[in-house]
Amino acid sequence: MSATIRAIGTAVPTTTLQQDAVRDLFSAQPGLGRLGSRIVPAAFDASAVEHRHTVLGELDSAAAPGTFRDADGVLHSPSTGTRNDRYRELAPALFVESARDALERAGVDAADVTHVVTVSCTGFTQPGPDLAIVAELGLRRTVFRHHIGFMGCCAAFPALRSAAAFAEADPTAVVLVVCAELCTLHVRASDDPDQIVANSVFGDGAAAAVVTADGSGLRLDAFATTVVPEGASEMAWNIGDEGFEMVLSTAVPKLVGATVAEAVGPLLDGPAADVPVWAVHPGGRAILDRTQDALGLPDSAMVSSRAVLRDHGNMSSATVLFVLRHALDAGIEDGTPVVALAFGPGLTVESAALTAVGTSVAVASEALDLATVAS
Repeated sequence: MSATIRAIGTAVPTTTLQQDAVRDLFSAQPGLGRLGSRIVPAAFDASAVEHRHTVLGELDSAAAPGTFRDADGVLHSPSTGTRNDRYRELAPALFVESARDALERAGVDAADVTHVVTVSCTGFTQPGPDLAIVAELGLRRTVFRHHIGFMGCCAAFPALRSAAAFAEADPTAVVLVVCAELCTLHVRASDDPDQIVANSVFGDGAAAAVVTADGSGLRLDAFATTVVPEGASEMAWNIGDEGFEMVLSTAVPKLVGATVAEAVGPLLDGPAADVPVWAVHPGGRAILDRTQDALGLPDSAMVSSRAVLRDHGNMSSATVLFVLRHALDAGIEDGTPVVALAFGPGLTVESAALTAVGTSVAVASEALDLATVAS
């Protein structure tokens, strides 16, 4: 008996940010120094992101101004409390819609869910989005709830690990894993290179997976975790007075390239290139390039990772599920091995070996209009 991802559902806000327009918005900020003026266009243009989604409609220069942008196009930097208020207002809807998609595609009644594992690192609130899922989708009030918070981009893996443990311990368990991140709540104009890179790649989105014992879908065969201590100061996620502060130095891709082969080694029976499908978290273009080069992967193995980076940017913990969904949409034959991996603060490399089983895998995506939630 092995736990299996039976379906993946996704949800994104309807406000779409075109990369060139956001680049011009940040480049035009009045307080930007000479260094920032050089780095902003370079970072945005090199990101390999074409567009991404946000819960902040005012980041679209064609939309009405709001808390983060005034009528003159000047970006403001609200307090962490104000940003978290927006998270409390806007995050639950994304959690609920991605969970609804996953359940519908899996053909699972909400009342049959026994465990809910929620994941987020971009806001805090209680009662939390887990209770919104229970209330709005009609889960039993006795459902077991578990939250994984503030682990960053790799947090979907401990969530899936927990889900697999629940399913393998109880063959009747139906586990709903939901990752939702509102990364754009933490953008701000800055000359700091780390913040500029964050502004250029992060977007908002949610993804959910239904995990059961056995069945068709993506079988969860094994997991691996590797910590790279020398990367602790190169990738970090801290709470500041004006939002959460990302440390994402230019050393990270090099560290990833130097360690990723060893990190995924326990999951491989042969050369990495023998695995035809890789779901690599697109933390950024350079991270994908270094991973591909270090593992000797053909371009075909990275198609889904690069497509998600292009169309959604980096949505932190939800992103690797988007990549898996894209790969499934493209078609994965029964018995095909898949390796998924992501990178988080620490520097931590989380990975999983999966196998496509059965001929029918349910996946879905749905854009969510958050206008009524925001009002």
